[in-house]
Amino acid sequence: MFQRSLGLLAVAAALLVLGGCVAKSDYLRKQAEADALSRDMAALTKENQGLRERISGIEERFNGLQAEKERLTAERNDLDARLNTLKEETNRTIEEQRNRNTELEGDKQMLGESIALLKKSKEAEVKTVSKTYEEVFAVMKDEIEQGQIAITELQGKLTMDVLDKILFDSGQAEVKPEGLAVLKRVVEILITVTDKVIRIEGHTDNIPIAGTLAKRYPTNWELSAARALNVTHFLEKKGIDPSILSAAAFGEYQPVAENDTPEGRAKNRRIAIILLPMK
Repeated sequence: MFQRSLGLLAVAAALLVLGGCVAKSDYLRKQAEADALSRDMAALTKENQGLRERISGIEERFNGLQAEKERLTAERNDLDARLNTLKEETNRTIEEQRNRNTELEGDKQMLGESIALLKKSKEAEVKTVSKTYEEVFAVMKDEIEQGQIAITELQGKLTMDVLDKILFDSGQAEVKPEGLAVLKRVVEILITVTDKVIRIEGHTDNIPIAGTLAKRYPTNWELSAARALNVTHFLEKKGIDPSILSAAAFGEYQPVAENDTPEGRAKNRRIAIILLPMK
């Protein structure tokens, strides 16, 4: 289009050179055509410039999109790599968990077997102790019902608490005749026990020893010790193996009731005959 316009201008120039031979009307017509061509050329130039600017903008956008594509591709590759790593870690964790579950199942089975064995052992032990408990309860039924003797049993430990008034006169450590009769009945049961040790404990209330009695027993420690030893000696004389016997004094320091009432103090003044499993 641009070359065509230049050709027309050349023709117009030639016609001007031959002005003498061209009519005025033709000249004006050619002049009008030349002006029109000039306007067309200016319009085309402007349009061409606009197209160049549009092309430049498109190229810019294309380059931007290309860069964005490359960035997204890199991000996708990075995400794929991270995903593959995560899959590998997940598979490894699952495998480790499966192995751990297998180990736990084995441990669970072993623990179940151990518990069953221990339960069986405990049941056998409880059965033995329960038999002794039943024998003591049967022999001492009257005293138990009167609250003079209390029997407890816990985890293989059988305790028989005997109130001091059954065995001793007030302030005395020698077992009185009525108390000896009670102990003889206890011996009939204890002498059959071969898998326990027997501990005799002396306990008192918290009332301090006073008067002439204090010369013999300065504190409740001495009184509780003397009473425990006298009972222990009696059991030995009646045939209980001394190797399984022991005596202990606790004085007022392991009460089973409050010491602020006569009833509570009476419960605390006691001899405890305890059967314990042999170590």
